[in-house]
Amino acid sequence: MQRSLFYRVQKYLQKEKHHHPFCGKYISSTSPLHYHTNHGKTSQSETCDSWTNLILALAQDGSNKQQALRDASELLNSGTKPNEYALVHLVRASMDLRWDFYCQQLHSYILRSGFCSSVFVSTSLIGIYFRIDSINDAQKAFVDIPKPSVVSWNSMISGCVHCGHFRKALSFFLQLERSDISADSYSLTAALAACGQLSFLQLGKSIHSKVVKLGVESSIVASNCLIDMYGKCGSVDEAILVFNKMADRDTISWNSVIAANARSGGLQQAISFLQQMPNAETISCNIVIYGLAQFGNIEDAIKIMSKMSNPNSSSWNSIITGCVNRNQAREALDIFYKMHSENIVMDEFTFSSILSGVAGLSALTWGILIHCCTVKACLDTSTVVGSSLIDMYSKCGQVHIAESIFQSLSEKNLVTWNAMITGFAHNGNSSKVINLFEQLKMERHIKPDEITFLNVLSACSSNGMPLEITIQYLESMIKDCGIEPTVEHCCSMIRLMGQKGEVRRAKRMVYELGFGARGMVWRALLGACEACRDLKVAKIAAAKVIELEGDNDYVYVVISNISANHGKWEDVKAIRKLMKERGVRKGAGYSWIEIENKFIV
Repeated sequence: MQRSLFYRVQKYLQKEKHHHPFCGKYISSTSPLHYHTNHGKTSQSETCDSWTNLILALAQDGSNKQQALRDASELLNSGTKPNEYALVHLVRASMDLRWDFYCQQLHSYILRSGFCSSVFVSTSLIGIYFRIDSINDAQKAFVDIPKPSVVSWNSMISGCVHCGHFRKALSFFLQLERSDISADSYSLTAALAACGQLSFLQLGKSIHSKVVKLGVESSIVASNCLIDMYGKCGSVDEAILVFNKMADRDTISWNSVIAANARSGGLQQAISFLQQMPNAETISCNIVIYGLAQFGNIEDAIKIMSKMSNPNSSSWNSIITGCVNRNQAREALDIFYKMHSENIVMDEFTFSSILSGVAGLSALTWGILIHCCTVKACLDTSTVVGSSLIDMYSKCGQVHIAESIFQSLSEKNLVTWNAMITGFAHNGNSSKVINLFEQLKMERHIKPDEITFLNVLSACSSNGMPLEITIQYLESMIKDCGIEPTVEHCCSMIRLMGQKGEVRRAKRMVYELGFGARGMVWRALLGACEACRDLKVAKIAAAKVIELEGDNDYVYVVISNISANHGKWEDVKAIRKLMKERGVRKGAGYSWIEIENKFIV
């Protein structure tokens, strides 16, 4: 588990010497950004002048700001004490320049010198923690502020939003509402952004009423946030209503209302707004193209792109992704080929989308060609593209190539691990699934998810793993990782229990996991009964499937087969008669393969 920044700074302060990154000198632990007694060598007026000049320099951009931070280091090391105002500027400047080690030195100085009790300094310190996505440390710094201001609250709310902790952001917003400090427009807009991401429509409407009460509804920023929130919550009419009430609109206003319509499938309305928009830009057109590619006619999306003066890679990516999502991978390959022919710059998203389509077709030749393109674009070693290559090669049956790519990637995320684990599972290498899963458990910053465990459970059933060990994996998923089991997890366990002849235990598990009303799990249990020929449980499962899904040939065929295995020929005859009376027929099976880029059915 990652150590908190508080802990790291404490260890930092305990070290005897550190190499200063700016002046190139070795300095003791008491000196970096920590003041000494100046023994009267510098007057108070000179100190004030020095810091005033530095603050002016810090307010500027570029090399002046960098030099000002170096000069600040010299002042601090000489024992010249800054005030709160100067410290806030130092923190902001070091964050702007992304000088993380300088931020860490400032943190140690603030803790040692007692400035952490200052609401201004601590609020700026919160920004450091969110800069490195350390929400727990930011919360500790916030709690230590004696009387947090609305700016302090806003720093916590907006910081959580920017780091993707939307529920946490709304939790702080609701705490602010219960405090004796009034939320301002910044608090409300940040909370609206969180509501949009979580599709919390009712809370969003409540915040809308507060926006009206505060008298900032006419603000362009507030209105834009409302349009975005309503659009992401699927309330397009409310988004349009806010847009129509706006006296002044900017590009974000137009793009937000276009996106609200396109996202919900209101494509004609989105196109109408695009045509009304003064000086429509590439981003605006891309929003409509994406909506058309996902919900409308691909040809219409291509038509809009052909009329654009400068379509970018996002324009092409939207169409490729739309084709892939609609199982039109061959059309996606045609678009990709045109994109390549016109020398459009391809990014990670381009290759990730088209490789997903190739994987669905198991078209290895295309996959190899696109792999060559990623190498030429120097993107084959990126985590996103590498993960897609692993998935593509695995689904094309080349799991050894996928494994080689996996081992070569310097950075892996959960998608990468899942792609490789899934690849081993789909290619029947169950032992490698388990081994790779055990390696993943050793990773400090990556935790398995429901997809990971689904592959592990499937591998256990293929690998002849003892049932009790598989049950331990399921319990670990629920208790240790806090992952709620899905229908797929339940079905995987049922199949394994069927192999072991434990269908009655499987029946109990269905109710224990809360899937008694899901026809899919009863179908899985019926199939497990066929494997172990348990007629009693099979009849229960069959009745449940018919109750939840209605008559279908699968139920009658399985019961007929199990009855035949038990020599109950009268029952077999009765079942077939019942099928005839109810008009249930066994569907003909079929399969397809790809030969020389043609489908043979």
